[in-house]
Amino acid sequence: MTEYVTCDNAELIAQIGTGNILAISGGRIVRCPTGIVLPVRYGYRVTVDLAANDTYVVKRIFVRGGQVWVKEAWTYVHADEVGEVAYRASCYLD
Repeated sequence: MTEYVTCDNAELIAQIGTGNILAISGGRIVRCPTGIVLPVRYGYRVTVDLAANDTYVVKRIFVRGGQVWVKEAWTYVHADEVGEVAYRASCYLD
């Protein structure tokens, strides 16, 4: 189980990049203590959280009817990779 720590959201947003955030969620950002949530569409979300080992965990999540499914997760994502991985997580096929 991954332990998460408090994250500087402004720094995380800068690491992901404005262009990636616009492409992923149209600029919508939900700030959380350990990271951010980027709502994609059709119930999909991309979460980016800071792990205790100073890397990020990026997840593609599907929410429907109060239930949450983690569709895919990337662990040990470094700061220079987080924008690309977050964008990749936002690309899905039903």
